Amino acid sequence: MLKKLTALGVIGIIILVTISLSFSNHSIEENIEETDLTVQGDVIMSTKVSRPGCEKNDNCYTPSLFVIGKGNYVTWVNEDSAFHSVTSGFYDAPTNLFDSGHLDPFESYTVTFDETGTYDYFCTLHPWMKGKIIVE
Repeated sequence: MLKKLTALGVIGIIILVTISLSFSNHSIEENIEETDLTVQGDVIMSTKVSRPGCEKNDNCYTPSLFVIGKGNYVTWVNEDSAFHSVTSGFYDAPTNLFDSGHLDPFESYTVTFDETGTYDYFCTLHPWMKGKIIVE
């Protein structure tokens, strides 16, 4: 009888260890998948910039001034929990050169700049948010 109980105990432990290992592998795979979905951006819309105040420290778009060479691109990433946009021009005078439309949280938008110049941009939903791209 004691031999049977010991054998059942060993089998139970083997089953528990196997189940435990399968769950730990599953969570590792989930973390890898989440990391792979992260978009690298040149300009970030950080958390809470949908509230007025970020313009005081000039960090609504980070960085708010970005310099690139002709023919290069800029990728903006919305890391906020609110919708944002990247729209060329100023809030009261858009230029229609580029417009991301509303970016959901964690969406990105990329523009290639083929001409030298200064490109101002803003968020259509949050007029205090503005930035500038300089293409040399």
